[in-house]
Amino acid sequence: MSVISGRAIEPGVDIGERQRLAGRRRDRFLSIASPLGLVLAWEVAARLHFIDVRFFPAPSSIAGALWAIARSGELLTNTAVSLERLFWGFLLGGVPSLVLGILMGISRPLRAFLDPLIAATYPIPKSSILPLILLIFGLGEMSKVVMVAIGVFYPIAINATAGVLQINRIYLDVGTSFKAGRWDTFRTIALPGALPFIMTGVKLGAGLGLILIAIAEMIGAKSGIGYMIWAAWETFSVEKMYCGLFVIAIIGFVMSLGLNELERWLIPWKAES
Repeated sequence: MSVISGRAIEPGVDIGERQRLAGRRRDRFLSIASPLGLVLAWEVAARLHFIDVRFFPAPSSIAGALWAIARSGELLTNTAVSLERLFWGFLLGGVPSLVLGILMGISRPLRAFLDPLIAATYPIPKSSILPLILLIFGLGEMSKVVMVAIGVFYPIAINATAGVLQINRIYLDVGTSFKAGRWDTFRTIALPGALPFIMTGVKLGAGLGLILIAIAEMIGAKSGIGYMIWAAWETFSVEKMYCGLFVIAIIGFVMSLGLNELERWLIPWKAES
């Protein structure tokens, strides 16, 4: 056993690995402490009447309302409906955008053909096309799924293309020299090399999809978290409205944690850098 900086280090223990593990524990602690700190500050401000509780009720009263709608089954039903729509929309928009983005990065003619179309349509606010989506797909489930798919498509496609373009050209040239086909180039060079950018696009797409599903449910649905928030607003049930917002925040937080863990598993070299 040796001593470094006053601390005992067991033989064979990688100091760098210990530091990385400690850093991960610190990051997890901070990611949990920050929302809890915000809730605590909100509770104190409400109880001391620093804020108007008619519009910003205390988290404790929101928790009571949350428990009531959870016991009634309303919360679970609406949350399950929203998550199902989010899942299918993410699948519908994410898979084609991933494939297309990588192909655009590999093929210069395809990129020259599609890049102007993506650049022109990407800035259009996705919520502004909801009336058109409702006209085309009606008030059923498909309109909500398509809204999520459209929101997910752009971040993943753009980031996948950027990820392939940042790959050192020599790797693609080596694949060409060894007579690698398009599928082999896609699978062994483009996809692994672009993964860090793709995961960034997936995170952005997941957040945007969650926003859009709430918007779509507020206007053209009779179920879901967005509908629950809108119905609460119409009846001036402020605490119930915050319950819906709180559930969306929790879903986003859990999705972020899950995607971060997935990223560490898929791209360990990025986590170690």
